[in-house]
Amino acid sequence: MTASYQTNALDISYNGWENYETWNVALWIQNDETLYHLAMEIGNYEDFVASLGELTDRMQTPDGVRYDDPAVNVIQLNSNVFDL
Repeated sequence: MTASYQTNALDISYNGWENYETWNVALWIQNDETLYHLAMEIGNYEDFVASLGELTDRMQTPDGVRYDDPAVNVIQLNSNVFDL
């Protein structure tokens, strides 16, 4: 059995993402085929969220995180999801 220790007391990331909201949004975009293709077609997070306004049932992840939540790190999503 091995133990894992936090090596940096300031490391408050969530699975490599800034926070839960950013991680959850990235997870759903990358694992939902419809959302993934839409994201790749659009090319940036801001326009992606704007396009979801037409799909009223898609304004939040199935886990309840809104795509327009102010806690979502748009810069991190644009760098790590939309630049694939």
